[in-house]
Amino acid sequence: MKSKITHAWDHIQLAAKVADLKDEHYRTLLTLSAMLELLVDKGLLTREELTRKAEELDTELDSLISASLHPTP
Repeated sequence: MKSKITHAWDHIQLAAKVADLKDEHYRTLLTLSAMLELLVDKGLLTREELTRKAEELDTELDSLISASLHPTP
């Protein structure tokens, strides 16, 4: 059986890993946002195109998840 100290240390390590993931997630989203802004600023994409594509991908992902959760015989 683990001691209370070891158990507490496991929680601290888990919290540190979550914090690292949050920081990495923030930096990834910041980079992606900057890239999208540059593409729009350069006239290569419009915000409407980005919105439409995001909605298409969201719908497709929802369908894939639904199909995997409820496979047809």
